[in-house]
Amino acid sequence: MPRTLTDWLEYIERQHPKSIELGLERIRAVAGRLGLGRPAARVITIGGTNGKGSTVAFVESIAREAGLRVGAYTSPHLLAYNERVRIDARDVDDAALFDAFEAVEAARGDTPLTYFEYGTLAALLIFERSELDLVVLEVGLGGRLDATNLVDADAAIVTTVDIDHQDWLGPDRESIGREKAGIARAWKPLILGDDDPPSSVLGHAYAIGASALRIGCDFFVEPHESGWRWREVGCELELPQPQLAAPAQLRNAAVAIAALRSLDFDIEPAAFARGVANARIAGRLQRFECDGVEVIVDVAHNPQAARELAAWLEQSPPRGAVHAVFAALADKDARGIVEALASQVAHWHLAGLAPHGPRATDAYALAARLDGTAASTAPRHADVAVALDAALATAAPSDRVLVFGSFHTVADALRRLGAG
Repeated sequence: MPRTLTDWLEYIERQHPKSIELGLERIRAVAGRLGLGRPAARVITIGGTNGKGSTVAFVESIAREAGLRVGAYTSPHLLAYNERVRIDARDVDDAALFDAFEAVEAARGDTPLTYFEYGTLAALLIFERSELDLVVLEVGLGGRLDATNLVDADAAIVTTVDIDHQDWLGPDRESIGREKAGIARAWKPLILGDDDPPSSVLGHAYAIGASALRIGCDFFVEPHESGWRWREVGCELELPQPQLAAPAQLRNAAVAIAALRSLDFDIEPAAFARGVANARIAGRLQRFECDGVEVIVDVAHNPQAARELAAWLEQSPPRGAVHAVFAALADKDARGIVEALASQVAHWHLAGLAPHGPRATDAYALAARLDGTAASTAPRHADVAVALDAALATAAPSDRVLVFGSFHTVADALRRLGAG
C-alpha cells in the first residue's frame, strides 16, 4: 500500500483511464460496499459556475459561529490535498486520509474510480465517522452526474450559471443549468443566486417539487449604513461587509444565509453577522505587498469570473497602472477572459502552466489563442513565478500586479510570494 500522501495521490490518479468520467453508477456501487451512511445530520450541496468555494466558506463560518460541528469538502486544492477535507475549519491530517483511502481501496475491488470519485468517498467516510451537525459539499463539475450528488442534500445551492466546461455540460446556459440543477431534491429547498436563472433550472425544480428560493425574488440584498441588509418576508438581518472583497461576495453570503435559514437550525442573528465577517478563503482577491507594490491573486478562470474581477477593479482602482500576470488551462476561454479585463489592464504578462497536467499549456500556445486581443503581444514567460518577477520589476510602487487565470496560477503565485 502507498506510504505517503504523495504516493497515495499518485496511486489514485492511475485507477481510472480518464481524469473525468461523470456518472454515479460506479461510485454508488463502491459506497454500498463501504456501507456508507449519511455524512452528517444535515447536508448542503453547492453547485454553480462561479462562487462555490466562497459560498462554502460563508456557510461554514456562519454554522461554526452558531456552535455547529461542520465538515466541508471542496475542490480543487491550492497547496495541499488536505485543504479539500475540513472539519471545524481545520484541514484533516494525512493519517485520516490514509485510513479513508485504505477503506475505499478495500471496498472498490476492480471498480475503476476517478481521482475525484476516490477522494469524494474518502471525504464522506471521514465525515460519517466524525459525528457532525452539518456537511457542506462543493460540486466538482456540473451537478447531476457529479460524485457529490451521491448524497441527498437537505438544501442545494446553485450560485450562478454561465458558460464553462461546455464539453461536459452542454453549449448554452439552458443545458448547463439543467446539469447544475440536478443536485436539487424533491420537496427540499433549492437556493438560486442568479437574478435570472435559466428556465431549465426553474423547470427542474418545479418538476420534482423542490422549493426554489431566488435572490431578488424570495430574499434580498440591500445596502444599509456601513454594512448591508439580508431580507425575506418576516426576517431582516443587519450584517457587516465581508472580508471577501469582490462585489459578488454579498450575493454568495446571501445565498449561504438563505440555505441555512431553510433548514431547521436555530441560528441567532449575531451568529450570521459574525460568520459573514469572519469568512475567509485563499485565492479570492488575496492581497500581498512586495516592496511597496500591491499584488492581488485570484482564481478567476472563465469570462463570468473575469467580469466580476473587472467590476472589483473598477470599484477599487489603484493609484497607478494594473499589470496582469495571466496563465490559463488549454480548455478555458482565454480570449473571453482577456476581453473582460482589457479596459482595466495596462500591461500584460503571459505565463505557462506546463507542469500541471494534460490540460496545461505554455505561454506561446496561450498567446496564439489570444491573437488580436490586448494580451496577444505580451511578454511570454516559462512559468508564473518568472512572470510575476517580471511584472514586479516593471511596476511602480503605486501600481497593482494582478495574478489570475486558474487555481494552478494562484498556487504558483502563492509559492513565489512565500505563502505556500
